[in-house]
Amino acid sequence: MPRYDYYCDANQKTVEVIHSMTRKLKTWGEVCELAKLSLDGLPAQTAVSRVITQAPMANTPTGNVGLKDLGFTKLVKRDDGVYENVTRSGSEKKYMKSGDPSSVPHLSKKLSD
Repeated sequence: MPRYDYYCDANQKTVEVIHSMTRKLKTWGEVCELAKLSLDGLPAQTAVSRVITQAPMANTPTGNVGLKDLGFTKLVKRDDGVYENVTRSGSEKKYMKSGDPSSVPHLSKKLSD
């Protein structure tokens, strides 16, 4: 489910809530009910507005170094059955070759539970 921020002008608070994309919250009471907060002394019918925020990871670096820092592996096709690992690290091989299991990137070292 997506997360949304709602701002209440009456108490100048912003609250993050989770709800379906089709739902539109209009009152402080609806926001507090979803966020499991008290009304903080405001009437439940107090108007709120949804805050437009940047999507998570929208500013994530997309260059090879940025991808490597985030733990991603990027393979670029260089020839038939040959891929260059442009985000290699440590003992990983520069080229991954079809049929050569020793050239496969160390994905298990990059994945976490």
